[in-house]
Amino acid sequence: MSTMVYPHEERLEKLTQEDIISSTKLVIQGLEALKSEHNSILQSLLETIQCLKKDEEASSVHEKSNLLRKSVEMIELGLGEAQVMMALSSHLNAVESEKQKLRAQVRRLCQENQWLRDELANTQQKLQKSEQSVAQLEEEKKHLEFMNQLKKYDDGTSPVEEKNSETPKDALDDLFPNDEDDQVSHQHNSSAVAAAQQGGYEIPARLRTLHNLVIQYAAQGRYEVAVPLCKQALEDLEKTSGHDHPDVATMLNILALVYRDQNKYKEAAHLLNDALSIREKTLGNDHPAVAATLNNLAVLYGKRGKYKEAEPLCKRALEIREKVLGRDHPDVAKQLNNLALLCQNQGKYEEVEYYYCRALDIYEKRLGPDDLNVAKTKNNLASCYLKQGKYKEAEILYKEILTRAHEKEFGSVDENDDLSIS
Repeated sequence: MSTMVYPHEERLEKLTQEDIISSTKLVIQGLEALKSEHNSILQSLLETIQCLKKDEEASSVHEKSNLLRKSVEMIELGLGEAQVMMALSSHLNAVESEKQKLRAQVRRLCQENQWLRDELANTQQKLQKSEQSVAQLEEEKKHLEFMNQLKKYDDGTSPVEEKNSETPKDALDDLFPNDEDDQVSHQHNSSAVAAAQQGGYEIPARLRTLHNLVIQYAAQGRYEVAVPLCKQALEDLEKTSGHDHPDVATMLNILALVYRDQNKYKEAAHLLNDALSIREKTLGNDHPAVAATLNNLAVLYGKRGKYKEAEPLCKRALEIREKVLGRDHPDVAKQLNNLALLCQNQGKYEEVEYYYCRALDIYEKRLGPDDLNVAKTKNNLASCYLKQGKYKEAEILYKEILTRAHEKEFGSVDENDDLSIS
């Protein structure tokens, strides 16, 4: 008996899972047949008991029938164990399948993570190269602008001719600069940068990385990437923090400026109004972020030629910044410039002069006479004088600009130097 069991056990150890399942099915079939055969014999014995007349024979048949019943019970037990083995095999197959799916997901996630790391590294390298190129181009631009100014007056162009050569409306890009630091705007071509550092309001830490990515994609014109990125972040923020949260307003503002870059003014206006409502509700009516959104909305209306609608928004932004930052802050001067440009397109020259003079006074006091904003504001004010025919006042400002530029580049101007306008 033992010599038959051991080889059988050794053979089972070498069987695969499929072999075990196949053998189990055969065992189930055999046990089913054996069970049926035992039941048939048991039924026959029970019929025999009824026909027997002697007690001794009946007792013997009873013993046999009891043995058959026990045998049937053992067969049923074997069948149950075989069924359990089949169920366990099915469960193991399902577990193995799920395990393979999880492994595949892990591999996919590892690949995506590596791709994102590579993409970020490449983007950072491109950004550094772009910043270096832009800085160099800015220096060349300043030099060319200065040389162009000198050439214009050397050629003897009169203010009247200059005035007649101007178009009725200034270019909108010049009229409505983005509400951002000049240094930042030189680094990126996209006006989406306007969402950062506006009037003392900074991007929250958890949105800073996303904001920088959106700027990079928008600056490259990859709006098909920037817009879905903003929308996904907006959806996640609304799920975690609710719609009426300052971070949601910030993301709405960023997405609106990306839309503005694409000339989708209607969608941008809707988002900016929503952001303004949230910021007023959560931060208060006099918060710098509210002023930033008001200014962006005014710029948007200005680009669409809606100067009357833009003016009250710009004035309210000015009031907030004067209240929060003080009347002599450079950001107040920047807002005054924007307001002056709006009024200039409506022909309100007295107001234009007032706003430019205020901005010029602030820049000279806070940033010094050599700051680029001083020259820009003087140039804008001189342009306003020309539009009114005030050529003498315009001449004085242009001479101041050129004299200052000459002193910065070549030293002090000699008395014999003639910078007058012919």
